[in-house]
Amino acid sequence: MEFPQILEKRRAVNYFDPNRDVDQKLLEKIIEQAGNAPSSYNLQPWKLKVIRDMDRKTALRALAFDQPKVTEAPVVLIVLADREGWKQEKPTVENVFNDFVASGKMQTEQKEWFSGVTQGLYGRDEMAAQAFANKNTGLFAMSLMYAVTANGLESHPMDGFDLQGVRKEFNIPDHYWIPMLIAIGYLNPGTEIPPKGWRQSYSDIIID
Repeated sequence: MEFPQILEKRRAVNYFDPNRDVDQKLLEKIIEQAGNAPSSYNLQPWKLKVIRDMDRKTALRALAFDQPKVTEAPVVLIVLADREGWKQEKPTVENVFNDFVASGKMQTEQKEWFSGVTQGLYGRDEMAAQAFANKNTGLFAMSLMYAVTANGLESHPMDGFDLQGVRKEFNIPDHYWIPMLIAIGYLNPGTEIPPKGWRQSYSDIIID
């Protein structure tokens, strides 16, 4: 599928086939494809909780305004944005720095400098840490939905849920923000998807 087709085909689908599962290997492929999303200093401050068990989905649905797609979709992802994803002690940050050294982009002795830069940019205050986590995780989430579409599945991002309720029910540490849930699966047979709604044109988007 060409990228213009992916852009056109990607929709926020409300009706999933509850009888058709998503193969685990396919899900892993989609998530790893989405991992190619850009991020600040390649720090990748995103994580996912994969919810497949019906009891857990039922609990999540109760915290998501009782949206049926939460239990009908075979997979629901709780998207996590790590507000501490810039810290030196994080395994992801360690791996990124080691990769920079291996590729010749940085020298081993620059580790303290790198830590200072990330601290200054993303850890200087709560607002900076929140912005860092949300912006980068948003890029990942969009890439994930495009990857879902490219692999023949459907998705629906949701921000209608009880954030603190989800945090408590699923034991999510405080340093993670939860920007959205994403339902993934196949379109329920017989469902008609209406045409896409109005979108801004170039002239609508550009301001002086």
